[in-house]
Amino acid sequence: MRRTLVRALSAAVLTLATLSTPIAHADGDAPVEVTVNARAALATVPETGLGANHAIWDANLGTNDTADLLKNAGMKLLRYPGGSYSDIYHWADHTAPGGYVAPGTDFDTFMSGVRRTGAQAMVTANYGTGTAAEAAAWVRQANIVRKYGVKYWEIGNENYGNGHYGTAWEADEHADKSPAEYARHVVAYADAMKAVDPTLKIGAVLTTPANWPDAIVAEGDSGSWNEVVLATAGSKIDFVVLHWYPGALDRAGHVPDMIQLTREQIARHAGPGSDRIGIAMTEFNTGSSSNGSNTQPGALAAADAYATLLAAGVFTVDWWNVHNGIGAVTEVEGHTDYGDFGLLSSAACTSDGSVCEPALNTPFAPYHALRMMSRFARPGDRFIRAATDQAVTDQPEGTAHAASDQPEVTAHAVRRPNGDLAVLLINASSTTSHPVAIDYAGFTPAAGAPTVLTHTNGATSITTTTTGTATSQTLPPLSLTTVLLRPATPPTGLPATPGKPSATAVTDTTATITWPASRPGIKYEVHRQNGAVTEQLGETTGTTLTVRNLKPGTRYTVNVIARNAAGAQSEPSPPLTFTTGTPATSSCSVRLTIQTDWASGYVAALDLTNHGAPVSGWTLTFDWPRPWQRLNSGWSGVWTQTGAQVKVVNEPGNGTLPTGATTTIGYVGDYTGPNVLPKIFTLNGDTCTLH
Repeated sequence: MRRTLVRALSAAVLTLATLSTPIAHADGDAPVEVTVNARAALATVPETGLGANHAIWDANLGTNDTADLLKNAGMKLLRYPGGSYSDIYHWADHTAPGGYVAPGTDFDTFMSGVRRTGAQAMVTANYGTGTAAEAAAWVRQANIVRKYGVKYWEIGNENYGNGHYGTAWEADEHADKSPAEYARHVVAYADAMKAVDPTLKIGAVLTTPANWPDAIVAEGDSGSWNEVVLATAGSKIDFVVLHWYPGALDRAGHVPDMIQLTREQIARHAGPGSDRIGIAMTEFNTGSSSNGSNTQPGALAAADAYATLLAAGVFTVDWWNVHNGIGAVTEVEGHTDYGDFGLLSSAACTSDGSVCEPALNTPFAPYHALRMMSRFARPGDRFIRAATDQAVTDQPEGTAHAASDQPEVTAHAVRRPNGDLAVLLINASSTTSHPVAIDYAGFTPAAGAPTVLTHTNGATSITTTTTGTATSQTLPPLSLTTVLLRPATPPTGLPATPGKPSATAVTDTTATITWPASRPGIKYEVHRQNGAVTEQLGETTGTTLTVRNLKPGTRYTVNVIARNAAGAQSEPSPPLTFTTGTPATSSCSVRLTIQTDWASGYVAALDLTNHGAPVSGWTLTFDWPRPWQRLNSGWSGVWTQTGAQVKVVNEPGNGTLPTGATTTIGYVGDYTGPNVLPKIFTLNGDTCTLH
């Protein structure tokens, strides 16, 4: 999925000289074209979608002022007791040996604030220095004695940071610090805690794709952290936990692959019924103190990332954190950035007292971004595809993503249950006010000026106006804009929305799509999402359709739409994503084996087998699926890369391949985002079977 916020944001942060440049208006230029497609549905906004972290070292954790501000921002989940403190915290006596515990931060005080906010709680049980019995006693106190009804419980926090992979920041008193030991304890914790309250949802810590130490296999382990944890504890957990600190403002484009790869790991390793396992992003922050963590660039990146994560089906995204404290102080886009990862000011000062933050609980820019998110995407709304001109969100696994012609503008959209629609538009340009032209598919907006919510650089609130039209808006520089729309005709008498489809018998060119039965007299259309454009793959009066002429090695996302005899169409079904394979038989085959991976690069071996006529001289080609991948080096062939394509030509000693012969070559690949492996290999122009 395309997200091109970064280039503009990076320029905005680094080119501070532009602060004295007058704002340019692009009104004389062609407007940025935005397509919103109500037929292309993504995930439903969950009740717990917008969240934040509290920490027991924050004396303002339980104040009414803090709770009221979080409620105003639409926070629906609050996490406790705070990051790595979770693995030293003992709830019964409210202590954290080796750490600071502020007064007024005990569990009951936290829950009082949760209730005042109108949120749910996410509690992290102590794995590092605690026990399953201690966690079970906490569940009893919380849900049986106090009747708080805390549903979500994580087992530990970033426990892969216990030194097992060479770096230690997370407390862990277990002699064995392997993923296997952690997984065994997850099973024990889950059993003990659910014996007290069977309704709990238990979460296990995973590494985030392309973030250290993801994919690393340590000595003595049978696989990576995620593989081992899921294989052992998968049957006992209800969700997995990811943390993401991208350290830059241009990383929302990584999200779809990040979440898809996590789902593939769950499906591959967690056993039968693993599709019940949800994904929670319980710590997230956009960047670092050098690129605008609490000024407008960070706010724009926050809104983009939250929308992208929730559209991908993550059930909560929890900002780190509510109050954090002052860091490196810089000037970003005309405003002081305090290097503070909090949503609200801590009123802290630098060590020499030369710079102090504003008054306690003053909202920083990301707070306003999350407040905008709560007004844009409400629980129960359905994300739908939205994209700027030529931005491509669904691409074959074997081809690079195309980028938008206008990378400074990003779009998201949701459809409300009553048929209303909301469009979130982000302008990341420091100096240019961009006009946009919005086109709609599957939705006709009502006439008249829509309600428009706007947050601009340095603003201390969101403004509400009635301006422009449903198809034409102008976006101020460094702004968040939400356009609220009503349909021209109320959506009545529509067929029921089809249930979630599934895919079976997926080959290189076909797949059978099935969905739950509905009443007679209905036709069903299967639509493929291709960016913000949908392509109808077929229709039927039944509840199964075999789609053909698909491309090998391609990731497809489809929705099913019901149509009645009068031609009225239902809302689209929940999305289904599947990936086609390679030919079952071919004149060649390739086996790709990852020999080692260090979370930013890997060594791969390719076993190339000739199943056709004898070959004298061969060329193997493949394309990197993503623009953040590249060839570092290769051996047993002459390796070159042009654009996204990698080409390998035989060396003099291995150019002859008799029928049935295999030659092994290898390469080092580098990546700076989720590592989607190449799927399509061609030998002398023929597509090979991939094993």
